[in-house]
Amino acid sequence: MNVAEQILKILEEVGVQQIWGVTGDALNSFTDALQSDHAKIKWNAVRHEENGAFAACAEAQITGNLAVCAGTVGPGTLHLINGMYNAKKERVPLLAISGQVARVNMGTNYFQEVGLTNIFDDVCAYQAVIRSAEEAPRVVLRAIQIALEQKAVVRVEVPVDIAIQLASGDHFIHPVIRSNAILVPSDIDIDNVANMLNENKKITIFAGAGCINCKEDVIALSEKLKAPIVHTFRSSDIFHKEDKNVVGLTGLIGNPSGYHAVMHTDVLLMLGTDFPYSNFLPDHCKIIQIDKRIENIGNRVKVNLGVHGDCGPAISKLIPKVIKKDNSKFLNHLVDSFAKWKKHKEKNSTLVNDGEPLHPQLFINEINKKASEEACFTVDVGESAIWVAHHLTLHTNRRLLGSFNHGSMGVGFPAAMGIQSVSPEKQVWAIVGDGAFGMCMNDFITAVRYNWPIKILVYNNSQLGFVKIEGEESGYAFTDKALKLTNPNFAEYAKLCGGDGIRVEHAKDIPEAIEMAIASTKPFIIDAITNPGELSLPPHISIEEAWGFGKSKVKEILLAVKGEQEQKENLMNELKGLLRKL
Repeated sequence: MNVAEQILKILEEVGVQQIWGVTGDALNSFTDALQSDHAKIKWNAVRHEENGAFAACAEAQITGNLAVCAGTVGPGTLHLINGMYNAKKERVPLLAISGQVARVNMGTNYFQEVGLTNIFDDVCAYQAVIRSAEEAPRVVLRAIQIALEQKAVVRVEVPVDIAIQLASGDHFIHPVIRSNAILVPSDIDIDNVANMLNENKKITIFAGAGCINCKEDVIALSEKLKAPIVHTFRSSDIFHKEDKNVVGLTGLIGNPSGYHAVMHTDVLLMLGTDFPYSNFLPDHCKIIQIDKRIENIGNRVKVNLGVHGDCGPAISKLIPKVIKKDNSKFLNHLVDSFAKWKKHKEKNSTLVNDGEPLHPQLFINEINKKASEEACFTVDVGESAIWVAHHLTLHTNRRLLGSFNHGSMGVGFPAAMGIQSVSPEKQVWAIVGDGAFGMCMNDFITAVRYNWPIKILVYNNSQLGFVKIEGEESGYAFTDKALKLTNPNFAEYAKLCGGDGIRVEHAKDIPEAIEMAIASTKPFIIDAITNPGELSLPPHISIEEAWGFGKSKVKEILLAVKGEQEQKENLMNELKGLLRKL
């Protein structure tokens, strides 16, 4: 057994099923070892390492286990870094294996050699260069232990001459320890929280992904406090639209009831969230924050009371200590407001709204009706995230994954590959924009190769829509030069790659297209031709944002009057989108 085989054996023992990567000469010993009849690990050969790293991140998210990606020497490893950052910010265990040049050539500016340690220092919780066969198992097991315990990204660098050496160091091999430790807050901290909640009338719960194992307790607490529950986008598959006392989201893709619940309360109880948008957090009320990561407490807004601990035991200890409130006026008003908002969104997303180019909400609304109740969804950043947040019903069995903290484009489709690869029985949907899909579509052929029947909805509006919205809010005029996209027929592209697809330009064709995607045993693209002028506004617009948006419209009108055709088309598309909402 050589070192490469030994490393793979260690990975097998901790449950690793596959490695995502593009092979090269410094990784040949690994791919050769995987050809053995005894090898249990599969090599997923992607066309770009970044897509492999994104897929590995999603695999780790959906399984909770260590996922592995690999790159060869400098260029291949550098391609992994964006996906590794996504894993870091989503806090999932990911191991990156870097094939490296032979030790005799290290430090000589050899072909493809890069100083990887410094470059990856920020993204990795641990990294090491294996410099002898004897230390290989110790280094690899240390990396695995740190990745699993800290839910972190780690990297191991294996020089090509080490990988083929006879394995040794077996005395370092041991079972990986998996901690089930829970951080329980002190009684004093819980008493202080209870006192503050009991002394105030209007309470709002702002729940994040840290509530994944205590949803029922959060709802029970909200019932006792008559507190509306606002949740983050990332926790949309924990607290869904029909759960009791849930009033939606705040932030850029939020809704009015979620925004007002957070901003107009006496006490905001933040549970397991590091919500980044401080302008959507109040500065006038009392704030309590409970989080197991102490560095998150007070990170985004001034808190009156911070509690270090897991949300589950914290809430369990808190419920018997809070006094049941009788006045539910605040809660009822927000629940009613949320119900009206949902009804309005449903009305605007029915197929009778058949103006063309199509309303983007029509597609996600029909997918919501027809997709499996146990489907997994991935979403990219941009306007596609808005339609998912507003129109897709998620719950414990309907998972949602995305780049919620790193915010990278091009995550949605490779994340769907990661899910489908370990859940072949699952119905997996990628909801993506044309800009994001254009970054990763080269690996559609990888999905074809491995027979992953992913269903991909591509919002094809031929522009970077969310960037346009952000620019206009800041007072910049729309510009085709930077925002316009020249797209292929994505459905025909799917067929050329060996998959299947359909282009949809008429509302009446949407249901059949979705049914075709669901029935397909191949990767399937719905090329959705949608209105680039669709307006989607946040639940609250500041004076500065309104002023910026007004400035951008004045600039665009003046440019249109001067004869710029792109501005005329932009204004007409926006007018169509506005009229459909009225």
